[in-house]
Amino acid sequence: MKIVFADSFYFFALLICNDQAHDRALALTSPAMGKIVTTPWVLTEVADGLAAPINRHLFFRLVQILSEHPNAVTVPAEETLFRAGIALYTARGDKNWSLTDCISFEVMRRLGIQDALTGDHHFEQAGFVALLR
Repeated sequence: MKIVFADSFYFFALLICNDQAHDRALALTSPAMGKIVTTPWVLTEVADGLAAPINRHLFFRLVQILSEHPNAVTVPAEETLFRAGIALYTARGDKNWSLTDCISFEVMRRLGIQDALTGDHHFEQAGFVALLR
């Protein structure tokens, strides 16, 4: 079974119909896709981006979908991941990587995930495949 990492870019593209990556995100979303892995930090980014009252229902729907999806995994927010993300964030001061990105990279490395549902070029800079680019 293929395992992919889902970034906030993907969730925004999937949830917002007029997002320029919406059709690509839909095309990559299928029951046969395999396991989808994300983190609470990514979901926090999505919640923050959908904070306007008119959009909040989208976030609640996403959480419901992820909780019911048999192949969706949200990696627990552990202190060791947070610290590893901070270490990478500190070490790569030459990049514009967010702390959430750095934590995502650590999760992907630890789980041996190469492909990310994202259009964020930072994932490519870190050596991963951005499937929505």
